[in-house]
Amino acid sequence: MKKIIFGLGALCLVAFTSCKDNAAQKIDEANVAVAAERDAVASKFPVLAFDKTEHDFGEIEAKTAVETTFNYTNKGDAPLVITDIKSSCGCTVPQDWSREPLLPGDSGKFSVKFNGSGSNKITKTITVTANTEKGSELVKITAFVKPDPNKAVPAKS
Repeated sequence: MKKIIFGLGALCLVAFTSCKDNAAQKIDEANVAVAAERDAVASKFPVLAFDKTEHDFGEIEAKTAVETTFNYTNKGDAPLVITDIKSSCGCTVPQDWSREPLLPGDSGKFSVKFNGSGSNKITKTITVTANTEKGSELVKITAFVKPDPNKAVPAKS
């Protein structure tokens, strides 16, 4: 038993000492510089800043289409890419945004059309998916939809 333990110990000693190459000498300084630059750039994100995050259409007639524009600026340190803009329902349609990268300091815009569906106070959320640190930003539209004056009122019994 002593011979087996002694043999395994000698084998481990040979294995550990044979791999004694100095790893620090194998590091290429050019690769370290490239990695440091890559890591510094990876921590920079675009910042999507809107001129307004909510638009109130006020009182509108039912089934009356209305439209507004949201302006935004890239206030970050990297190009901004908006990949998608979706609304919380089909009655609100975001459109006309640029799919091209927006450089820091540059501005863009997109429009939102609402078809006037619903009744009373409505709030719709528009989600802007982009390469920001959060990954998405929200804007809202609100309106008070008055009943359609041409719609027949049911008779009371």
